Amino acid sequence: MLSPDRVERVRAHIDSARRRMDTVRSRTGLVATAAGVAAASAGLFTPDYTGESLLATLVATGAGLVFLPTRRAAKFTETKVRTDHHDGFSFHTRREPSHQARTACLLYAAPGVSLAGVLIAEHVVSGTHWGEALAVAVWSAGTLYLRPARAARHMLVPPLPPVEKTADLVVQEQPEHESPAAQWWAERAAVEGGAAPDTVLEDVERTGENSMRAVIRAAVPGMPVPDIAVRRLSALMDVPEDLITIGPVPGRGASVRLLTVGQADHDQDARTFWANRIAPLAMPGAVITEINFGSMNTTTTEVDA
Repeated sequence: MLSPDRVERVRAHIDSARRRMDTVRSRTGLVATAAGVAAASAGLFTPDYTGESLLATLVATGAGLVFLPTRRAAKFTETKVRTDHHDGFSFHTRREPSHQARTACLLYAAPGVSLAGVLIAEHVVSGTHWGEALAVAVWSAGTLYLRPARAARHMLVPPLPPVEKTADLVVQEQPEHESPAAQWWAERAAVEGGAAPDTVLEDVERTGENSMRAVIRAAVPGMPVPDIAVRRLSALMDVPEDLITIGPVPGRGASVRLLTVGQADHDQDARTFWANRIAPLAMPGAVITEINFGSMNTTTTEVDA
């Protein structure tokens, strides 16, 4: 089963391929339009290339209609047709293209059909006439500005949002990490193939000059934290294995794990032990504010409840 991150990456690759394909189609349409403008302009002065231009126009338009995704993107309407026989009649269902598909086909074929009309008119009318030049100018400006073929395809298959807008949405949805350690964990350990894939580091707390504790949470809600190899984490962090421990979080389920790195200072370790082990059961809401270390007769602990 693919993880949500992998699914998002696959979807991003598919969207990127679709954008590139749409760009190729758009540029191909511009080249075809430029060729039509050249053919129509040449037809104003000489009829030598009219036949070839007509053939190329019909072939390009027909090929585009064949590959137009009308059957995939447009729905079909079903109608019952009555058929009379000598011994009675019967009904059968006929599938017809929807209004959207027919409109897209007409819109896609409009540039080619109108160009063919202009070329035929140029061939029929002898000499150069101002009406022919006006027709060429209107066809060229209208096709380049309106892009009917591209509009027809987008009518059947809506285009994806621009990359800039998609990137803005992704940036807004990504949460900011609360500490440099959490950011490091996300970039080095939580990546696919890393020491702790699909996890998030939270509640990072420094317990000493060279020690820390944090909570490892599964990135997918309701899923347990995957098994994390201490040896791989030790190599990634360049910390001895015996200074890294991963265990359960008191009172929590398998979706979180407690990570400790290094040897905690006595003061901080006592505060952590009190907050996690003693206060929740014996004195809820009590917090250690000061600890004095000495002999058994002089040790004093102050507690605020």
